[in-house]
Amino acid sequence: MKVIVGSKNPAKIAAVKQAFLKVYSGSDLQISGHSAESGVSDQPMGDKETLTGATNRARFCQRHIPEADFWVGLEGGCQFDGEDLEAFAWMVVMSSSNEGKARTSTFMLPPSVAKLVKEGMELGHADDIVFKRENSKQKNGAVGILTNDLIDRTSYYEQAIILALIPFMNEEIYLQD
Repeated sequence: MKVIVGSKNPAKIAAVKQAFLKVYSGSDLQISGHSAESGVSDQPMGDKETLTGATNRARFCQRHIPEADFWVGLEGGCQFDGEDLEAFAWMVVMSSSNEGKARTSTFMLPPSVAKLVKEGMELGHADDIVFKRENSKQKNGAVGILTNDLIDRTSYYEQAIILALIPFMNEEIYLQD
């Protein structure tokens, strides 16, 4: 089973691998990451833009690597609730005949990070500045930093990918007319 992830980010690829290994245990899985255009801002804001980015990444991979069995797009986003900044991500999984979508849980970012994002900075860069890290979005991400790695970026995305695979695990009820 060939799975293409619309990202070269190691945390995202690992999340897809862990989720697919759980759902399709015993299958011969080939999972690879590829650069895929999101077609949205570097820091998507709101549900709609974030979901669009994930969808665009999956479709980009589907167009460019059509021989795969699954194409997966992941996109992290933020949205303001007053002065509070929430972080979350959307997952889109596609096959030639089916599609699944799911969103991660949401968590609040510190005011110092929210201020930088509000000024136009991408969340990963804001995290690196505030938490004095380097390339944290390729590692444990804001969620890992803020939870002391009780939940890292890979495990945070993994659950949502499994949820996005529900229509594939239950095709008999999801592919009805």
